[in-house]
Amino acid sequence: MTKYWIGIASCEHVQRGIKGGFAQVCHGKIGTLKYMSEGDWLIYYSPTHTFRGKELCRYFTAIGTVDHGDPYTFEMSEDFIPWRRNITFLKSQEVPIEPLLER
Repeated sequence: MTKYWIGIASCEHVQRGIKGGFAQVCHGKIGTLKYMSEGDWLIYYSPTHTFRGKELCRYFTAIGTVDHGDPYTFEMSEDFIPWRRNITFLKSQEVPIEPLLER
C-alpha cells in the first residue's frame, strides 16, 4: 500500500536533496526513513528559506517518490553522519501553504 509522507526542511536543504536525489529528515535520524517503501510519496514543506533562518518561506517545495533500496548513512562531516534515502523528485513548482490553510 502506497504511503504519503511530509518532510519539513528549509528550502535551502530541500534544494540540496533535489540536486543529490535524496531525502534527509528529522535532523538525520533514521526513524521515518526506515518506514518508507519504494513507491511511497514524499512532499517537502519549507517553513523558512535557510536552516535556522528567520525569513519565512511557507511553501511546499518538492515532491517525489521513494526509490528502491534501504536508508544509508552519508558522512557530511567527521561528527555528522546522517541517514538518507534515495528519492526521484518530480519537476514541480513551489506551492504556498497559505491558500490551503482554511481548507
